[in-house]
Amino acid sequence: MTTILDDISRTFGEYLLIPRLTRKGQHPDQVCLRTPLSVIESDKSPGFQINIPLVSACMQSVSGPRLSIALARQGGLSFIYCSQDIDSQAEMIRQVKTHKAGFVQSDSNATQDMTLREVINLMKNTGHSTVPVTDDGTASGELLGLITDQDFWEFEDDLGKPVVQHMTPIDKVIYGNEGINLREANRLLHQHKKNCLPILDEDGKLTSLVFKKDYEDHQRHPFELLDESKRLCVGAGINTYDYRERVPAVIQAGADVLCFDSSDGFNEYQVEGIQWLRKTFDSKIVIGGGNVVSAEGFDYLVQQGEVDFVKVGMGGGSICITREQKGVGRGQASALLDVVVRRDEYFQQTGRYIPICSDGGLANDTQIIIALAMGADFVMMGRYFAMTEESPPQKTSINGQMYKPYWAEGTRRAQNWQRYGDDTQPREMLFEEGVDAYVPLVGNLAEVLEMTIYKLRSTMVNVGADSLAEFRKQAMLTLVSEQSVIEAGTPNVFQFTASRDFEDLG
Repeated sequence: MTTILDDISRTFGEYLLIPRLTRKGQHPDQVCLRTPLSVIESDKSPGFQINIPLVSACMQSVSGPRLSIALARQGGLSFIYCSQDIDSQAEMIRQVKTHKAGFVQSDSNATQDMTLREVINLMKNTGHSTVPVTDDGTASGELLGLITDQDFWEFEDDLGKPVVQHMTPIDKVIYGNEGINLREANRLLHQHKKNCLPILDEDGKLTSLVFKKDYEDHQRHPFELLDESKRLCVGAGINTYDYRERVPAVIQAGADVLCFDSSDGFNEYQVEGIQWLRKTFDSKIVIGGGNVVSAEGFDYLVQQGEVDFVKVGMGGGSICITREQKGVGRGQASALLDVVVRRDEYFQQTGRYIPICSDGGLANDTQIIIALAMGADFVMMGRYFAMTEESPPQKTSINGQMYKPYWAEGTRRAQNWQRYGDDTQPREMLFEEGVDAYVPLVGNLAEVLEMTIYKLRSTMVNVGADSLAEFRKQAMLTLVSEQSVIEAGTPNVFQFTASRDFEDLG
């Protein structure tokens, strides 16, 4: 006989937070939003954390290199989508990892017998104003000097002259030795008033460059999510079809976190893949699994697969129609609460804390806050990021309003049979589990995030919490009625929407 649960499938919009005591001295700017992505063993620190609890979905219309860079600079993490060929995904990851770093491998190099004209063309093509001059013109050759756009006048000097006549020779170049840390490298830049510091090995060969602009840029983005080499962090979506070939490539490209991208992760294919990854790669590799909507699904991925984090959600996305098409899924709030309760029981039993990602069902900033209050360590979103300037699709004008295309991974447009297929062979998609739509363009990512993050910090102060862990502990939620929703609105007043409203009334 069919099992029927007693609970109601609920959404985030059905809950409100009850204020708790706000202590003297608490302020939104002092709230810490760091949160773990990797499992925490006993009282040890997590191996991988993000600085804000927001990650972008593994979707073609969401997580490209540009958005991944923008989100990492704000402290979050993107998952480059796997519904593409392996080389393309690896290249996108490399673009994020090499966007900026403390120690950068030079990708613009010259030989001393190149002409000024050739160097000028190189600078214009790469956008770089400083070019190392090496014996063989490579990024790892013996450094002979540096040439910058300050060493010549493009419209006055003879552009046919060789670089050697204009460059700063090695005996006058300030450089650092291999093994120097970033703090010391920046100190040398400051001490000698330089914009670029070459790093050389014991044989005088170039290994990397450190730039003043990168130091200044980091000061403007204090919550940047960086790896041990001061490179931006990025995640990679993977599937159960070709992970044996895909994972080595994305790891080599620099992926910091892996996550199985599936609408239903409660299956043997995914656990088999996780187990293979654990045996094949370093145990420190961070692996996410999902999606699940029940305690039973959580137990299966954690106990059989030993994942680092579990994604929760099915059918709650703004362009997902799994529930309508197949009658499978669960209200996002109910799913999250069920899994969180089991996560906390598992932690009490084993001492292992498994971070939870709430994926989908978030219509606004308030619901992001409710999801975190319910116990999610971080949330994954698609539409939220698809509406920003940095998402991959080109913006388009519809009736004077700017929009961006936004399509689900379960559409024919995505051609993502690996995610929605029932076996491991390509086949025709007989029905779609998502829609192809448009979302309004709302601005650049930094501006959108600034508002969301401030709302979250402000709410945490209302609840008397200084960290996300304290927020989960302090949070007290209440169900709302239809009448209380009406009461919270503004049905009896006229709101001005722009300054011209005043002019029209005058």
